Parts: sequence; C-alpha cells; structure tokens
Amino acid sequence: MIVLGVFLSFTCQSQVKKPKPPLTRILFVFDASQSMLGNWESDRKITIARSMLINMVDSVGKLENVEMALRVYGHQSYVPPQDCGDTKLEVPFGENNAFKIKQKLRAISPKGTTPIAHSLELAGNDFPNCDKCRNIIILITDGIEACDGDPCAVSLALQKKGIVLKPFVIGIGLDVEFRETFECVGNYFDAADEEQFREVFGVVISQALNSTTAQVNLLDIYGKPTETNVNMTFYDNFSGKIMHNYVHTINNRGVPDTVILDPLVKYNMVVHTIPPVRVDSIVLTPGKHTIIPADAPQGSLLVKSTSNQHRDLEFLVRKQGGCETLNRQKVNRPEKYLIGKYDIEIMTLPKIVLTAIEVTPNAETKIEIPNPGLATFLMKATGYGSIYLMEENQQKWIKNLNPELTNETLILQPGSYFVSFRTKNSKQTLYTITKDFTIRSGSSEQVQLY
Repeated sequence: MIVLGVFLSFTCQSQVKKPKPPLTRILFVFDASQSMLGNWESDRKITIARSMLINMVDSVGKLENVEMALRVYGHQSYVPPQDCGDTKLEVPFGENNAFKIKQKLRAISPKGTTPIAHSLELAGNDFPNCDKCRNIIILITDGIEACDGDPCAVSLALQKKGIVLKPFVIGIGLDVEFRETFECVGNYFDAADEEQFREVFGVVISQALNSTTAQVNLLDIYGKPTETNVNMTFYDNFSGKIMHNYVHTINNRGVPDTVILDPLVKYNMVVHTIPPVRVDSIVLTPGKHTIIPADAPQGSLLVKSTSNQHRDLEFLVRKQGGCETLNRQKVNRPEKYLIGKYDIEIMTLPKIVLTAIEVTPNAETKIEIPNPGLATFLMKATGYGSIYLMEENQQKWIKNLNPELTNETLILQPGSYFVSFRTKNSKQTLYTITKDFTIRSGSSEQVQLY
C-alpha cells in the first residue's frame, strides 16, 4: 500500500499544468478637468465618477493576477491659462496599490483643461516592459480633446506598437455628436446618466478581465471538422504581434477542443498546414462561444524507398508550377498536405523531378523510387572530372568529382552514364579520359580513370 501511495502521488504531481494566464494591467486615465465640477444627476460629475471608480478599484484590487495604475489630467493647473501638459501618473503599477489609488482619487480637485492625446501618449510609458501582459487603458472623461492633439492617432500608434490593447472610453454625460470623436480612440461606452454609468463601468471591467472561448473547425472536403493535429498561430490583426500558439486537438467528445482568447483583440489566424491556411479579421463577442471555420482538407504524401542508401534522403515539395519550396521532406516518412497538385524534387543523383503529383482527401499518395547502385571512381592522381547521364543520345551533367580525391564512391540512380576526367598534372587536353558505365539497382561498379 505504501508503494501504491507513492505511485499515485507521483502521478498526480506529474500531470501537465495549465499555463498561468497573463497578468492584466489596467491603467485608469481619469478626467479631472474643470468641466468635471459641473452638476450631473444627483451630484457633481467629479463626485459621482470618483465614487464609482473608488468602488471599482476596491473590487478589482481583490482579484488575483491584476494590477492597476492611475493617471489623472487637468488637476494641477487652473484655466486660464491653458496648461496642455497637465497630466500625471499619480499611482504607478504595483501589487496591492488599491489603497493608494483610492487615496489619490479622494484628494483630486478639478482645475484645468483636457489634454487627452498627450495623456494617452504618456500612458504608453506607464506600463513597465512585459511581453506577456495584457495592457488595458480605461479613459473616463466628460469632454473632448482641448489641446489640438489627436487622440485617435495616438491610440492607433500605441495599438500598432503592441503596447496596449484597444482602449475603453467611458463618456460621462457627453453629447451624442461627440461619440464619433471617441469611437476611433477605443471601445466607446456612453453613460447618459448615473445608472447607465454604473452599468457601463461593470461591462467595461468585465470585458477587460474576462477571456472568452473559441473553437477552430478545420474542415475536410465534406465541410466536416475532422482535420486536426496541426499548429495554429493567432496574431493581433492590428499590430501583427503573436498572441497565441495552439496545437489543434479533437477532444474526448470527438469535437474540436476549446481555446481561450482575449475578446479585446481582433485576430488573424494562420493554420500551419502545408501550405498554410489563413483566416483574417476574427472578431469575438465577449462571453459568447465563437466558432472559427477554416477549410483545410488534407491527404498524405509518401516517397518510398527500400534502399538503406536512401535512409537520409530528402525531397522538396512545391505547388504545381510554383517556385517556393513548401517543405523539405524525408523519404519513407509520410507528411500531410492540403489537397491539390504538387511538384516534387527528390535529391537523388541524378535528381528525380515529378510534376502534378495529386494529393487526394483522406488518402495517401505513394511514390516508389528505384533502388540506387554504387559507382566507385579510381584515379592514379587527383584531377578534374564530371559525371553525365545519357538520355536519348543527350548528355546531362550530374556532378563534378572531388578534385582532392583519388578514390570516390557515389550513390547513383539506375541508368547509363559516362565520366570525363583529366589529372591535374596533365597540361594537355588530349590526356582527357572518357569512360562509359551503367548503374543497376543494387549493383556496385568500379570505374578506372587511368
């Protein structure tokens, strides 16, 4: 029983652990411009917004794997004059800093102008370097840009560089006409009244923190999701940054397994079949399971040889008529390809070139190549020589002999050949030696070049 207990303990500990989710970092960019002193519903805008943000910070601060920071603008300099540099990171990112953020919010007094673009630009530097973090900006404002900046251009630049995901913008009592001003900045939410503000805040935080599920259906020739066991890469559609790599899996229920994706990102997906399949502009609905279809009907290609001489032999695969090499494949090792026609180049001596080889769905296309023979070239001295294949009374160059050797053995495909050779010490062309020879499968030939 003791041995069994130890075994069970080891088995449990050796199970594969799920990867830890990325750290989510939320930067609140808070409007403390003079207009926030205006009345709105039951109180001043600053009082309502500050109270709701404090409550939200208090809740988010209790969550694991989440860090917060606070940037405020319009709270340091009175207008007039207009201070377009009035923006400051009041509380930087760190663990357990909710108390500091709440303290700072309580002490803020609206005074100045609305430098949104400049605040967003500086916000890009508020996130410490971290390749795997989710960086999110939540802008809370009651007014539009007042300093001739371009918040849209700044936001797009931050996203393009992969610094932040698409920001959230919560407009407090803004006119409907200002909505378009912020839609290019990020995911805009309009809070027309206090109750809606509270609801919007909850939705934004939920979307910022929660991932959603997706299922990639790799479709066969019949449109069924039966293709699997291939890697998939998800890219940020906007920045091009690699977000995820998953190996596609059919789960125990016989359906494509679920993957977890960030609904704040629009994705491009590359399925690494041969050749690859690409699906662009994938949009997820937060909290809703999304099915992503991709046509990927495949079959297998196998080049077979029974010769031990071919154990390391490779061949190149290209699309029919194409120049790009899709794969460098080993002989006797099957590989899956999308259905279609391919050209292959087998790296024998001489090369075997086959065109329009068809890969059909759920089947194996098998090509058998003849076994080679051996040719040993014997020279009394080093020199210069070339081997040619004779086909229909035409000579085709195959390979040059090594000018540093006097004994060289080559693996050649069956056929009729000749070799032309001259020693280095021979200074006249007429000393060239030419020999015909024939290679048969499994044979070994000696060619004396003297």
